[in-house]
Amino acid sequence: MKIELYDTTLRDGAQTEGISYSVNDKINIAKKMDELGIQYIEGGWPGANPKDSEFFEKIKKIKLKNSEVVSFCSTRHPKKKIFYDINIRKVLEAETKTITIFGKSWDLHVREVLKSSLEDNLKLIQDTVRYLKTKNRKVIYDAEHFFDGYKANPEYALKTILIAQDAGVDTIVLCDTNGGSLPDDIFETIKNIKDKIRVILGIHTHNDLGLAVANSLVALKAGCTHIQGTFNNLGERCGNADLCTIIGILKLKMGINCISDAALKNLTATSHYISEISNIKPQDNQPFVGRSAFAHKAGVHIDAMLKHPQTYEHIDPSLVGNHRRFLISELSGKSSIVTMAKEIELELDKRSPQTRRIFKLLQELEHKGYQFEAADASFKLLLNKELKRIKKFFELEGFRVIVEKRADERVFAEATIRLKVKGKEQYMAAEGDGPVNALDNALRKALIEFYPALSRMHLSDFKVRVLDEKAGTAAKVRVLIQSQDDKDIWNTVGVSENIIEASWQALVDSIEYKLWKDKTD
Repeated sequence: MKIELYDTTLRDGAQTEGISYSVNDKINIAKKMDELGIQYIEGGWPGANPKDSEFFEKIKKIKLKNSEVVSFCSTRHPKKKIFYDINIRKVLEAETKTITIFGKSWDLHVREVLKSSLEDNLKLIQDTVRYLKTKNRKVIYDAEHFFDGYKANPEYALKTILIAQDAGVDTIVLCDTNGGSLPDDIFETIKNIKDKIRVILGIHTHNDLGLAVANSLVALKAGCTHIQGTFNNLGERCGNADLCTIIGILKLKMGINCISDAALKNLTATSHYISEISNIKPQDNQPFVGRSAFAHKAGVHIDAMLKHPQTYEHIDPSLVGNHRRFLISELSGKSSIVTMAKEIELELDKRSPQTRRIFKLLQELEHKGYQFEAADASFKLLLNKELKRIKKFFELEGFRVIVEKRADERVFAEATIRLKVKGKEQYMAAEGDGPVNALDNALRKALIEFYPALSRMHLSDFKVRVLDEKAGTAAKVRVLIQSQDDKDIWNTVGVSENIIEASWQALVDSIEYKLWKDKTD
């Protein structure tokens, strides 16, 4: 079976609350889609805003290897002849080979939104498709709200797509625009109309019931061969069908070769890249590509996984460019300690006194509020320290942090720190945007002379979690710090009733981990 994948991240995805793509963002995402082998990339609505118009001008000059960029607009305006409709003119000026138009299938929308008659709406669809076909364009017709329309007035909803077919449309896409349909509704509706459709039939689903992927797959079973969606479930309200999940299922569960095996290995990287460009945190529990998709925490699970990976994994994570993780926690038992030790070239036995001692320490620390499943770097350091396999890179003799709010409303932070490094006393002061930033800057300044590699790392994320809300301002806090250099990203943790002390613990672990992993003398 040949399946067409149609990505609408640059239009529907851009309607996600909090997302605003620049022209360069859109071009970079389009390039990633092309590398993955997505057949159609919907670039936006030319003329709707200056950004989309600029995108279509720039993308013309970029040679894509696998993908075709598609422009998008509505059927002609009810009160304008098609020759004078600005939307139609702009979509033609975009010079894409394929144009997607959307029109009304639900009689409620025709009457209440278009304020038009049912017959006039049919004429809008017919005129627009016919005109674009005379301009030698491939035309995809998105039948907006088709399933709601079919439920309310099946005869009229069917007429809206049949008139597009008679006008010469190349593909008809049935849209569950409100995202409120159940899989059985989708399947039965498509089965009822399928024998009347001579062109390619497609599906476009929204996720308001959490069923967008399921509805896309039942549409495929019912006869659709064109699937629209966005990456990472982006889109208005609850988002669109997630193409990451759909691609994984098509390739690995249904044997449908929608992208190449080599491209599939880039699925996780592409998902994370689009999250980064979109300035949103990746969904850890996202199927196939999420950080937790192949993460194992329960001791029974980890023990079984070490014996045979298929016991708790439905696919090999490397097929989609992801990887297996064993989480360190009091629930994961001694197997996770042994596995983590192997990662840092330490041989431990589950029954050894060392392993039992480390497991007991782990339980005590988690009881105090430490969480190592999200701070593997801190746990690797803990292992090395308990087994006396790591040296002290520096010793703290003291630090002080001052925060001052001035009359001009600026908040000023300064940290001073005194260390002993390789037998030498170091005293350093630094300013920062806040107390933790100032402390980080002072610590680095004190160490950089001895450890130049620290200039190539930086903090990339900082999170604070209150562990006992009832204790108010005296509550313990857990600080998680993410750091990175040009090769790796790592996470460290600190816990204290004092947020500066918790931050200091995580900062020190972050620095020490960098020096340890680089095998610094």
